[in-house]
Amino acid sequence: MEGPQSVFLVLLLSLLLPLGPTWHTAAQRCPQTCVCDNSRRHVACRHQNLTEVPNAIPEMTQRLDLQGNMLQVIPPAAFQDLPYLTHLDLQHCQVELVAEGAFRGLGRLLFLNLASNRLSVLPQEALDGLGSLRRLELEKNMLEELRPGTFGALGALATLNLAHNALVYVPAMAFQGLMRTRWLQLAHNALSVLAPEALAGLPTLRRLSLHHNELQALPGPALSQARSLVRLELGHNPFTYVGEEDGLVLPGLRELVLDHGALQALDPRAFVHCPRLHTLDLRGNQLDTLPPLQGPGQLRRLWLQGNPLWCGCQARPLLEWLARARVRSDAACRGPLRLRGEALDALRPSDLRCPGDTAEEDEGEELVAPSKPRSPPGAADGEEGAQPCPRPCVCVSESRHSGCEGRGLQAVPRGFPNDTQLLDLRHNHFPVVPRETFPGLGHLVSLHLQHCGITGLEAGALAGLGSLLYLYLSDNQLSDLSAAALGGAPRLSYLYLERNRFLQVPGAALRALPGLFSLHLQDNSVGRLAPGDLAGVQALRWLYLSGNRITQVSPGALGSARELEKLHLDRNQLQEVPTEALEGLPALLELQLSGNPLRVLPDGAFQPVGRSLQHLFLNSSGLEQVAPGAFSGLGPRLQSLHLQKNQLQALPAFPSLSQLELVDLSGNPFRCDCQLLPLHRWLTGLNLHVGATCAAPPSAHGQRVKAAAAVFEACPGWAARKAKRTPGARRARMKERRRGADKVGKQRGRL
Repeated sequence: MEGPQSVFLVLLLSLLLPLGPTWHTAAQRCPQTCVCDNSRRHVACRHQNLTEVPNAIPEMTQRLDLQGNMLQVIPPAAFQDLPYLTHLDLQHCQVELVAEGAFRGLGRLLFLNLASNRLSVLPQEALDGLGSLRRLELEKNMLEELRPGTFGALGALATLNLAHNALVYVPAMAFQGLMRTRWLQLAHNALSVLAPEALAGLPTLRRLSLHHNELQALPGPALSQARSLVRLELGHNPFTYVGEEDGLVLPGLRELVLDHGALQALDPRAFVHCPRLHTLDLRGNQLDTLPPLQGPGQLRRLWLQGNPLWCGCQARPLLEWLARARVRSDAACRGPLRLRGEALDALRPSDLRCPGDTAEEDEGEELVAPSKPRSPPGAADGEEGAQPCPRPCVCVSESRHSGCEGRGLQAVPRGFPNDTQLLDLRHNHFPVVPRETFPGLGHLVSLHLQHCGITGLEAGALAGLGSLLYLYLSDNQLSDLSAAALGGAPRLSYLYLERNRFLQVPGAALRALPGLFSLHLQDNSVGRLAPGDLAGVQALRWLYLSGNRITQVSPGALGSARELEKLHLDRNQLQEVPTEALEGLPALLELQLSGNPLRVLPDGAFQPVGRSLQHLFLNSSGLEQVAPGAFSGLGPRLQSLHLQKNQLQALPAFPSLSQLELVDLSGNPFRCDCQLLPLHRWLTGLNLHVGATCAAPPSAHGQRVKAAAAVFEACPGWAARKAKRTPGARRARMKERRRGADKVGKQRGRL
């Protein structure tokens, strides 16, 4: 037996010995400027003023630390001789360029640290070859733009850190390919705009950090693309208002952080589409009142510390709601004087008084909230060395915000700091905005003129506002606008004209705004959309016309806006779907037609937008009949269909709508008879809650259409379908197949 045993040992040693000396021999060649840890296969070459990756690094190295050197450029295939690397640290290396293919060959790399360098751009193929990468650190660089496709090869990436860069805009599909990313860090940039599809392609994103940016409004549509979000951080941004119209739809969101911003008002329905919201952080804003919030039924924590909360009678609904909904809060009263510093949840409703509530008020007590607008954190009036500011206003140098809200002003003041980015003039009285009203404000990004009684803007009213992106003219008395009035703001992207007196779309004025992205004309008196109304707005993506008196959308009226993604025509007087007008809208994603007296949906009603449409709203439209081909053309792209609160007694099945994530059929008087059998079968195959219930016959009243099998048992074809599904029938079919197979086998055996 000694012979075979010795042969076996020789073979075993010949297999094992090469593995040991490979690292050991290489370790003897450890570069002089580095430290090599043989046992852990780590190599560290820190702070050695290296200008290139050292040669002779052991091939089996798994961790390589090069931080603090002077590499400047990472050339193609710089690490191709180190195929076993799992961790690579290149922070603080003065890197200005990562060449295409720089990391090819590093298929095992899990962690790459490029933080604290001088990168201003990443070539599209700079990160190719990193298919196993789990974490990428790019913080504290000088990145100004993200090119779609840059991260396309990082299919395993879990964490991407882009904080502390110089990003001002995130384009559509910027993160395409990041199928497993769970945390995206974009904090401490200069972001003012997110494209609506900026976060598309992130199906597993759970946490998004966007704090310390320059977002002027909540980018609801963009954020709603990341439907798996659980935690969203938006603090330290300058938006002043959040409402339902911002379009935040995040069904799984649990934590929302909006701390230390400029919030002055919050709509009760702002988070109605975030039903699982558990924690809302509003600390350090300018909220002097807060309404009870509708929608987030799971809310349990509401942080309000640092807001100038006024504990008068207007705070009673908030106090009662906090108790009723069992929401824990740290809210404390800023005023009146007798309640200053008191915890809101320690008070009784009777403690929150208004003038006239009692005759026993303390002498001279202030019961009405002061009209002076609250300034953001860090504001101080009359500080030594402060920048110039008009006397009735507040100017905050830290946030570059200036405000004169509710001062009873008859004219726009002059003398705001030249670096002002947000100017709040709401609730004053400016019947006319004259020529050159805003001199020296070339850096202004957001202008708020709501509730000012404005009837007109003179030619040149916005002269010099070359950086203006947001213009709020809501709740005024405007009936017309001229191109000359808006001509001084060529970069204007968001125009808010809700609740004015427009009888038609101000098409002539819009021609002066070639970059207009979003137009808000809700709750005016527009009667129709005619060809030419949108001429010159080729960049328009969102058009809001809800709550007007529109009876007709003429063919060609929307044709100029070929990039249109969102069209809201709800709460108008349309009696039919404007099918012909939808021609030429290849990018339309969302169509709102709810609240129109439609009654009937004919075949092919949405055919022109079948290839793009994702969300269709037809609720509360008086629908009595839907043709079998009404949704023809709407195939796998459609994600949500809203047909609730109509008058539908019957509805055909729509098997072509195979990718639906939401169907709402609630509030319809369905008659559960054999005519409804196809719908029942279709709904049974959907793993969705649709809310459809039977209104008739009386024996089925209140039953769910999807579960009312007993109602349809007498229908022709029901028994055959049931037989196909029963386990006994399946066993009989399998037995018959086996018999047939045995018979064929015997015949072949005879041959």
